[in-house]
Amino acid sequence: MGRAAAVLVGAAFVIAGASKLAAGRGWNQLRVPGWLARPVPFVELVVGALLIVGVASPWPAVAALVLLVAFSVLLAVHLAAGSHPPCACFGAWSAKPLSWHHLARNGLLAALAVVALAG
Repeated sequence: MGRAAAVLVGAAFVIAGASKLAAGRGWNQLRVPGWLARPVPFVELVVGALLIVGVASPWPAVAALVLLVAFSVLLAVHLAAGSHPPCACFGAWSAKPLSWHHLARNGLLAALAVVALAG
């Protein structure tokens, strides 16, 4: 079960990172400072790939969990302020306005990352 969870979270991270790279600078709709936003797609690709191939376990699952918590805090801050820009979490595929649905999705991915850690 842990291995399957790691592959699912890894796939989500690889798709998110690749989609952000394809979108260029346009993915940063949440106005994250450039110095922090620029490495995000690359970090997502590396963490996702490591989760998929099962290398360096459990550290990629820990990294995924930390990233998901950080992303969720950013989303919650925007939502609490009444800000609903496009999430762009998955590049151009995420054009819907930011909602609590995005936090729920991150919660599910975080739960899967915990399962990957336990497995």
